[in-house]
Amino acid sequence: MKKLVSNAEKLTSLFWVLNRKSNDSFQESFLFKSLPKNREVIFCVKLIVFFVLVTHQLSAQKTFGEACLGNWKGTMYIYGRGQLRDSVPVKLTVAKTATTDAWTWKTEYLSPTRPMVKDYVLSLKDATKGQYVTDEGEGVELADYCFNNKLYCVFETAGVMLTSTYELRGEELIFEVTSGKKEAAPKGEVINYSTDNLQRVVFKREK
Repeated sequence: MKKLVSNAEKLTSLFWVLNRKSNDSFQESFLFKSLPKNREVIFCVKLIVFFVLVTHQLSAQKTFGEACLGNWKGTMYIYGRGQLRDSVPVKLTVAKTATTDAWTWKTEYLSPTRPMVKDYVLSLKDATKGQYVTDEGEGVELADYCFNNKLYCVFETAGVMLTSTYELRGEELIFEVTSGKKEAAPKGEVINYSTDNLQRVVFKREK
């Protein structure tokens, strides 16, 4: 935000200079000679420039799906009750679809004994709010929310609360899933959930 404000200040200053005549004072500027010479005018122009810069920067930003395009590999570590239980090689493929702002999100678990493929679709729902949707097929859709290159999802199924996150850090994509159940004894107005299981992968983007 500070960078945007700084850019707005620079552009506004340049705006004044370009509208000055070489032999006229600021008050005789062609653009401003018929306007009130007060701080409100200056503030309004700065505000307009600021919003133009913000709009331009937002439009130039990549969506989370676009930023994750490519092939990724890593090892999933599976924890239960604080202990490492298992690990499995994992491959993630993110690719464009025929639909704008929708990407295939295919995860392959390369276990020699229990291989599995999860072929989902990630779609952008509302860019201004950072809202996405993961379509798992058969009518199952999960709501996702993106903040600062990290995608969050929280949902409950069959009495189990799950949290899922993807965090993009340069050429790494960190995936974590936790699961747990509602604890028996509420603490006042607070309802606690256990964290019984964790699955974690640090994906590396393939060149």
